[in-house]
Amino acid sequence: MKTHAIIPVFIPHEGCPYNCIFCNQKAITARVKSPSFRETETIIERYLTTIEANPDIKTKEIAFYGGSFTAIPMERQTAYLEIACKFKKAGRIDKIHMSTRPDYIDDRILGNLKRNGADVIELGVQSFDEEVLRRSARGHSAADVFRAAALIKSYGFELGIQLMTGLPGDTYEKCMHSVSETVKIAPSIARIYPSVVLENTAMCDMYRNGTYVPWNLEKTVSVVKDMYRTLTAAGINVIRVGLKSTDIIKNENGAVVGGYHPAFRQLVESEIAKEDLEKQLNGAESGSAEFFSNPVSFSNMIGNGASNKKYFSEKYPGLAIKFRTDASLRPSVYRAEIHR
Repeated sequence: MKTHAIIPVFIPHEGCPYNCIFCNQKAITARVKSPSFRETETIIERYLTTIEANPDIKTKEIAFYGGSFTAIPMERQTAYLEIACKFKKAGRIDKIHMSTRPDYIDDRILGNLKRNGADVIELGVQSFDEEVLRRSARGHSAADVFRAAALIKSYGFELGIQLMTGLPGDTYEKCMHSVSETVKIAPSIARIYPSVVLENTAMCDMYRNGTYVPWNLEKTVSVVKDMYRTLTAAGINVIRVGLKSTDIIKNENGAVVGGYHPAFRQLVESEIAKEDLEKQLNGAESGSAEFFSNPVSFSNMIGNGASNKKYFSEKYPGLAIKFRTDASLRPSVYRAEIHR
């Protein structure tokens, strides 16, 4: 049951002074303009028509996505925020949310955000490894992230960290280092995005001339699985794993290759369920077993496309396994009972 609703206001690439190698926002910007202030209000009203009719929705957020919000001119930031704040003061939304770069955070910016009702700031970090940042043309350092994160938290904002996997120069060890640094910062929320090669990007050129080899889906899932485990174990809410289909722009900006899958999060969570259950088998190869999960996690226990059912039936042909639900279990907790 969905209890949290996001009202996205897409401001394509506005304010961002860089062109990261994985980003095709400039190609998008050539076709899609940022909404006017009047259009922004119309967008919010349109979403609220549906959201306010759903009694299950407890938290409503207006979120400014698509660019580096705090890098756009201050007067435009303020104008967008004033629109969102009007809905917040009226009690129609609960939070104002934006994403930005770590090198566009300072006291002046945060003071303006505070005065205008902002609540959540997500930093597009991507990696804490300096080589990965340099080769991705990010234009900021890991030190910028720590400075910005500390300043954001000092103002009382909710902090989010966005990470990417599989960028040029990236490795499993570097991804896990990025996760460990994220845990030190202790954001409230995090996102993990696999690298996807998009048309009209520098990374696409690198892929085609052989200077960049993207990770395949299997490796990406394996790495993200361990990142996800570490973040959630630290109490960080991982609000997104993988790209939405709408993030993969169609036609000339479509995906070429990389770690995209429409059910990427389920692939990751299914792999976690499989590992957790298999550990509990303790080598049992005959008899019967029952696997239990909370109802909301049942599809992950079964696996995307019943992949886990197939895995266990093929690897343990002498073990009769039944998959069951147990509402007393916390979501994403899996229990195995072995009967010999």
